[in-house]
Amino acid sequence: MKRALLFLLGLLLAHPTQAADLKIATWNLEWLTDNAAGLPRDVRPKAAEDVARLRGYAEQLNADVVAFQEVDGPAIAAQVFPPARYTIHITRDRVTQRVGFAVRRDHGFTANPDLVALSLPEDGARLRSGADITLRIPTGLLRLLNVHLKTGCNRDPLASAHRPQCATLRAQVAPLQGWIAERQREGAPFVILGDFNRQMDRNDQLLAALQQAAPLVRATEQKSNPCWGGAPFIDHILAGGAARGWLRTETLRVLTYREQGPEWRERLSDHCPVSVTFQLPE
Repeated sequence: MKRALLFLLGLLLAHPTQAADLKIATWNLEWLTDNAAGLPRDVRPKAAEDVARLRGYAEQLNADVVAFQEVDGPAIAAQVFPPARYTIHITRDRVTQRVGFAVRRDHGFTANPDLVALSLPEDGARLRSGADITLRIPTGLLRLLNVHLKTGCNRDPLASAHRPQCATLRAQVAPLQGWIAERQREGAPFVILGDFNRQMDRNDQLLAALQQAAPLVRATEQKSNPCWGGAPFIDHILAGGAARGWLRTETLRVLTYREQGPEWRERLSDHCPVSVTFQLPE
């Protein structure tokens, strides 16, 4: 009996615990809607052929989880992320530019209440809430928050800038800090990702404020974005808790479009999908 136990122990040691890869992406689909009502004058609804092109890029992206932004509801989201492959979760906001998740069907998840504190009033309307889900992974749970923060303050000193856009972005910091602090108290691994509308290099004040709540690892650190000719990243993927150790920054990828030219940038999206792989312990 003792020999049998030693033999089994030897097998376990000879085959250490394997890890599962989880590919997570963020993608701003820029006014993904087929409804012209209420759109700005310079925005056109997506044509069916362009939605089909986006669906082709989603297939090429082949991510387990996609955090998307600027999508007008689950019906048109399903045209890019087919229901046979993905489950769609989207915020309950009454705006066109909503945020949400497309989760591959072989990954279970629970939808949490939207982070509505990010949805600040602006010019008679409201900004976007954050989409919040809990993904079931082999070792437990992984919390994911998808954000689309206020535009117009991507490089200004956040603490001292007087522009209204920066004041709005400053007001969005506290809800994010609170969400991060709660995950830290729970001891939960978590990821915050999406369109931050903020360059985060060179001791950025927004990133520093978020790191006051908990240590974070940023997948886009010291990297430039090749999308549409190149620019600093404003789409980011941040990991906290145990997820910091799972994030493989060397796997960061940007899926650029084959189509080139300003007309295609308007027809597809001014953002490209940004992805990274997490190596999950089993």
